[in-house]
Amino acid sequence: MMANLFSSFDPCANFNIPFNWMSSMISFFFIPSLFWMMPNRMNFIIQKSLISLHMEFKILTKKNNTLMFISLFFFILINNFMGLFPYIFTSSSHLIFTLTFALPLWLTFMIFGWLNNTYHMFAHLMPQGTPPILMPFMVCIETISNIIRPGTLAIRLSANMIAGHLLMTLLGNTGSLVNFLIFIVIMIQCLLIILESAVAMIQSYVFAILSTLYSSEV
Repeated sequence: MMANLFSSFDPCANFNIPFNWMSSMISFFFIPSLFWMMPNRMNFIIQKSLISLHMEFKILTKKNNTLMFISLFFFILINNFMGLFPYIFTSSSHLIFTLTFALPLWLTFMIFGWLNNTYHMFAHLMPQGTPPILMPFMVCIETISNIIRPGTLAIRLSANMIAGHLLMTLLGNTGSLVNFLIFIVIMIQCLLIILESAVAMIQSYVFAILSTLYSSEV
């Protein structure tokens, strides 16, 4: 019996050691082998996904170095899916996990942009066609929006993962019900799992897409 609804997100396990964070390493076992003599369907799906993501990220970044963003997409996607399995810790629901990716990426883009494209970064603070009376306000707004970017990236991913798991936890703790009501709850749980699978894919895609957009600005 859980002490509260957020007990499933507690990273501490036995002996007060956070062994649950090791669930993020389980994702490496799902990486398909590229050395099969006869490629299977999983390799075919992964290869098609890699080509599609590369073509899309290439358009956004206007460069061919999309390996970092594709790797980021698949790593977050697998960790989101791992949280849907029973008794597996959802690492992507914690800000310490999401900020680990969002903050270094944002800092790298900002440092690179201000050191190499300083004039472009200053020009980016003032959208084209802004009236002179609104220019000071637009500089403040654009500066604040740039500063909060890593926070919005991290919170968006963790909040969406927490919300779906809380809904499934609430439905799982309904207690003793009539057989007919239990059947309805099970059907709702199945629909929620399908919804959470879609959320896991969408949030990892949004995280990777926004990261490529931020890199294209510098």
